[in-house]
Amino acid sequence: MSDTPVIGVLALQGDVREHLIALASADALARPVRRPEELAEVDGLVIPGGESTTMSKLAGLFGMLEPLRERVRAGMPVYGTCAGMILLADKILDPRSGQETIGGIDMIVRRNAFGRQNESFEAAVEVAGIEGGPVEGVFIRAPWVESVGAQAEVVAEHGGHIVAVRQGNALATSFHPELTGDHRVHALFVDMVRAEG
Repeated sequence: MSDTPVIGVLALQGDVREHLIALASADALARPVRRPEELAEVDGLVIPGGESTTMSKLAGLFGMLEPLRERVRAGMPVYGTCAGMILLADKILDPRSGQETIGGIDMIVRRNAFGRQNESFEAAVEVAGIEGGPVEGVFIRAPWVESVGAQAEVVAEHGGHIVAVRQGNALATSFHPELTGDHRVHALFVDMVRAEG
């Protein structure tokens, strides 16, 4: 891998374009990923926000669930926001029927924990490992993490709830940093991909 890692954004549903822009501004070559052969060509992957149940069903339909699980188990760097956090959880507290996850982070996540769409909000969030003060987090029907296992590290909390977790090469946030002009979380992820490369 050159100094410019190739990072995919899972483009089945959700705010794909915003992540592509944020990754490009953090000096990565960003591309949408919809099929297993496209997944095989990237050094890391972002799983965007959207609707976690729909994304898990589409991943199954597109033949992506098992390839995603294999790459994450093999150590491919992965970053999930909002619905992406739910998909990276080993366990969902209140899954919809038939909802599957990719897994990779030893955590239990509660869907829509911060409330409905009309209860969306923005908040300044201190994230461990990110310098320059808090990041602006956009919370839209956001999940939170109920608990983490021994391998997972809590990197941010808001209002007494865990909102960002890292485990090895996997990073997840309840909030959407891609919807702000602040791309430091994406820069942190790009650094994780570079370190792995």
